[in-house]
Amino acid sequence: MTYPTNGNSRPQRNRIANEQRLAALGAAIDGTSERGTQSNTRVSARAGRGGRGGGRNRRRLVISLVVVGALLVGVVGGGYLYAQWRFSKIIKITNKAEQPLTGPAFNIMVLGSDSGAGLSSAVMRKTGRNAVSGARSDVVKIMHVDPTAGTISLVSIPRDTVVSMMANQNLYGKFNRINAAFNNGPALVARTVTANFGIPINYTVVISFAGMINLANSVGGVYLNFKYLARDPYSQLNITHTGCQLVTGFQALALVRSRHYYYQHSGNNPWPYRGDTWNLRRLNATGWWSDPSSDFGRIERQNAFLRALVNRLKADTNLLQINSVVAALPSGLAIDSKMTLHWLISLGLRFKSLGANSIATYTLPVHGKLINGADMEVASQPSAQQLLVNIFGKELMKPTNPAPNDALQSVQPPLVYATTTTKVTTTTKAKHHHKPVATTTTTSPTAVQYIYNPTPCTPKR
Repeated sequence: MTYPTNGNSRPQRNRIANEQRLAALGAAIDGTSERGTQSNTRVSARAGRGGRGGGRNRRRLVISLVVVGALLVGVVGGGYLYAQWRFSKIIKITNKAEQPLTGPAFNIMVLGSDSGAGLSSAVMRKTGRNAVSGARSDVVKIMHVDPTAGTISLVSIPRDTVVSMMANQNLYGKFNRINAAFNNGPALVARTVTANFGIPINYTVVISFAGMINLANSVGGVYLNFKYLARDPYSQLNITHTGCQLVTGFQALALVRSRHYYYQHSGNNPWPYRGDTWNLRRLNATGWWSDPSSDFGRIERQNAFLRALVNRLKADTNLLQINSVVAALPSGLAIDSKMTLHWLISLGLRFKSLGANSIATYTLPVHGKLINGADMEVASQPSAQQLLVNIFGKELMKPTNPAPNDALQSVQPPLVYATTTTKVTTTTKAKHHHKPVATTTTTSPTAVQYIYNPTPCTPKR
């Protein structure tokens, strides 16, 4: 395996632990040999027993170092074989709608599936999966990775974005929400994304409800700071105290699913409910306020979870933790068949110094539209095309079935050119009479972040 260099033909300083140990071992052996050569004169000048003892000690030292080196190599090799075995257990998918690579940069389509496979009966009931069939994708994110520039950008397409349907028009009509495409699997989603927006998809990753729970548990949870108590009566999110705290298991799933997010801006009133029926009308009367941004707010909470997850993975790099993560991956995760273990390790080494806040997150600019009596989102032009051109550049393809406009006409997006800055647009659709002031960050140039949403944090030790 080759490692990124710093221009002096030497690998960069931050390498995996076993690699550093093996390098140190080689240096120690070399140093011992040099010291042995330099001291030959002194040794030969010593009489009898002292000289023979010094030689034996040096030989024992070199032999010991060689044995330790062999053991370390065995550990590294064994660890790789173990990782390869674990990796072979992960479900692999072949997406025939993917595009061939045209350069070093590539795009990974990440889909969040609401599949209930692998969930316990109790979690099935909590998530409502026991009452519905089929599968939908409420998360559609395109990760643009540029190894040359060392950058990662994440573009979220809201689940209600209306697109030209590439199949099943007898069921869904000519235009419908993008998440309807997942009923036919990830290949149709990739085909839909490319046909509507011109984004070439090169790799695909799908994570289910069970996968999200297992991933959160495998890292021991993620740390998020909640400035307000938070609940969601539909996803079952229940944050009972404020501050930096550990979010694990089902609550992690409930957070990334939450699109009916409520926060308590003052007081400590209990969450009002009547039996198993949530009494939403009483929320505002008891100090609870709703997030009016629905799916846009959920996207921001998903991005916060992602950054917290990256921070957790970078902080806990001991072998037991890594083993826990690798062991949890096969359950609820499906990755592209073109993703090999060697490729993923090389990619991880290339971007291991990239901080969580360095991952630029964007939301496709859209606006509300009532279509056939249903609330949907239409791509806002020219803002949407400007964002795509800025991120994907020359990789962007000409859409074959462009996403429709307000008049439900499938027309080509406007001609725009790459700019160095991105216009900040508001993603909320409704006014709220008691909403904290919204702020923007450099990591989410096209999305408004509200102060009631959680943010990654570091717990006090």
